[in-house]
Amino acid sequence: MNWFEALILGIIQGITEFLPISSSAHLIIVQKLFDLEIPGLAYEVFLHLASLLAVIIFYRHDLIKLIKEFFGFIINRNPKYKSSFWFSSYLIIATIITGVLGIILENKMDANIKSMTIISITLLITGIALILIEKVIKHGNRSQENMTIMDAIWVGLAQTIAVIPGISRAGSTLIVALWCGLEKATAVRFSFMLSIPVILGSTVLMLPDMSFEQQNINILSLAISFVASFIFAIIGIKWLISFLNRSKLIYFAYYCFILSAFVFVFLR
Repeated sequence: MNWFEALILGIIQGITEFLPISSSAHLIIVQKLFDLEIPGLAYEVFLHLASLLAVIIFYRHDLIKLIKEFFGFIINRNPKYKSSFWFSSYLIIATIITGVLGIILENKMDANIKSMTIISITLLITGIALILIEKVIKHGNRSQENMTIMDAIWVGLAQTIAVIPGISRAGSTLIVALWCGLEKATAVRFSFMLSIPVILGSTVLMLPDMSFEQQNINILSLAISFVASFIFAIIGIKWLISFLNRSKLIYFAYYCFILSAFVFVFLR
């Protein structure tokens, strides 16, 4: 893999990780288009770590506040920390659901799940879901203070199916959070914050199978992919938040439909 190919992979991973268009599908499509292959599991781990670092840095103040107030409520029972305590608890609940069910689902999937036909279908499903949430289901107005444990359960279940390429993690969590009646700002924040333990957990699970000695990894290419993924993940987060404040998810649905058709016609 040369430096340009590494740059492309990093950009694609970074920009699509937090948009409702499935980063896993995009990486598979790009590899197919350019006849690339991610050189080993270590490379994939570092791409995920770059996205993880990006969301942690972006939400660093929010994370520090949540952690302090979570333990502050446990220790002091300060009522002003109650909202942060429950928000953190819901993140934990959704993470546990995703972790347990995601591992079970992933272990039952075979190699055909990454075929172009399946990706075309799942991108179509993602697009339809985005259309439904914008055109059929009314957005709610419940904020963080009004969240319930059922919101966490439903979002956790939705995130579980994102192990299937073409089903967007960001898209599934956003769609279900909005369907549950959460306002956009709260839904987006919960989705992004939930990505932290999920990406971290999936990365940790990859570590036992990772061996640098057995993988042909170019350190320069790895560094280029990491930096590109980090920078474009930050851009993707900022852009999505800004975009949703003035526009709708339906435009991502159109993109998914176009990409689904392209994959079905030209890449199968």
